[in-house]
Amino acid sequence: MSKSSNSSCSKLGPLLEAVGITKSFGDFVANDDVSFSIHAGEIHALLGENGAGKSTFVKIAYGLLQPDTGQLFWNGKPVFINGPQHARKLGIGMVFQHFSLFDALTVAENIQLAMPPGETMASLSSRISSISKEYGIGVDPDARIYNLSVGQQQRVEIIRCLLQDPKLLIMDEPTSVLTPQETEQLFSVLRRFADNGLAVLFISHKLDEIRALTSRATVLRRGQNVGSVAIKGQTNSKLAEMMIGNKVKNVARQKAPAKSKLLFEVKNLYRPQESAFSVTLRNISIAANAGEIFGIAGIAGNGQGELMSALIGEWRGSDSGVMFLDGVDVSLKNPAERRVARMGFIPEERNGHAAVPSMSLAENALLTSHSIVELVRHGVLDLSGMKAKAGEIAKDFDVRLPEANPLASSLSGGNLQKFVVGREIIKVPKVLIVSQPTWGVDVGAAVFIRRAMLDLAAEGSAIVMISQDLEEIFAISHRIAVLHDGILSDAEPAGNLTAKKVGLLMGGSHAVGGKSV
Repeated sequence: MSKSSNSSCSKLGPLLEAVGITKSFGDFVANDDVSFSIHAGEIHALLGENGAGKSTFVKIAYGLLQPDTGQLFWNGKPVFINGPQHARKLGIGMVFQHFSLFDALTVAENIQLAMPPGETMASLSSRISSISKEYGIGVDPDARIYNLSVGQQQRVEIIRCLLQDPKLLIMDEPTSVLTPQETEQLFSVLRRFADNGLAVLFISHKLDEIRALTSRATVLRRGQNVGSVAIKGQTNSKLAEMMIGNKVKNVARQKAPAKSKLLFEVKNLYRPQESAFSVTLRNISIAANAGEIFGIAGIAGNGQGELMSALIGEWRGSDSGVMFLDGVDVSLKNPAERRVARMGFIPEERNGHAAVPSMSLAENALLTSHSIVELVRHGVLDLSGMKAKAGEIAKDFDVRLPEANPLASSLSGGNLQKFVVGREIIKVPKVLIVSQPTWGVDVGAAVFIRRAMLDLAAEGSAIVMISQDLEEIFAISHRIAVLHDGILSDAEPAGNLTAKKVGLLMGGSHAVGGKSV
């Protein structure tokens, strides 16, 4: 945003202003007397840890929630936003982290669902093409969603908002599944928004991106506004300290052992496509050594889920390649049998896959240990042992509990993820398979989890990490491969790669795994 834009913003007054917003859920105060303002032509960051109150605040601004006390002002006038439809009518649009698109429908058909009735498909398609051209976010109105990349799907969400003529665009973690190249394209679009007088409220945990894109940031901590700062001159450390309340130590990988034992090997894994929306895995080969973190980068939807389920034994197929754990063939072993062989798993979805929300932490501690007989004696559950194990995990992995042995559903996302990670790492597996270890968690929790993984590798375990977060991939991986359209590239030492090169591989621009894509 230009300096002249900033100057005119402050003279005109806030586009959206919140004064004294408070919102409670039972005894929990999500927003505590929060005041905030954003001006036309401004790209403004909203920062905070998980549970800091960011989602609650933007849901209030978008009409999904109502404040208990406090007042919103739109263009200087008090307003009560009674729902998303009212918010859109005022000029507030929102692009959520998880897209709400129907894969089998076309771009125009998806957008039509959010538009007032009466417009013909031909007219809507023409408007889609026009606004796409104006902002440089070209999307074919007739393309079906399942044929679009994640970056293109995000463009559809943005176009849907723009067709409703917003004055303020709220974006929640918009770059979490984009390549570096797609992220820069998005930033170009958002800068153009600001140049045209629109305001952008940008929510992200990626502080490098905050510093590259935004001009000002408001920081929430434990439901309170702890300050708004100009981004110019700020460092990642300063911003993180504002979010957390104390200094955050950087995490960096240690040097991998020069020579170490091969602990996990996959040769020529093949998994056929099982539906129109799944991906065929072709000739996947992985070799992870003791003391090493083997990072697998890639954009969502390129076979990560299919690969994870094959690596941990939820999917098994004869004549589909071979898999060895410390020299033992585990190709046809189920997850429980692989755990007995000292393999640990951390799946992407913590609620429902890694943990059962309706179970206590003690019961969740048992879920991945019952086959090892650690918490079962002669067929009888060791209830005190289960509670002790859950307590040990919570203590060692800084899991903040609302009460002793709570339900998993009562924990914040970051704390539940630390528990899931701790439950696997505390067993010191020979091989740990992990997908998206810090997905949706705040800076403090991400640092803790990455350090725990590095410590496990330093003890001699091998870790295979599937992650869409390039910052994470480069921070802790010793070698990196890229998964694109079900094909895995040859792994290279992290020091030999750049984010640009990996980004190109993620987008399929170069040859991957010896094949053209």
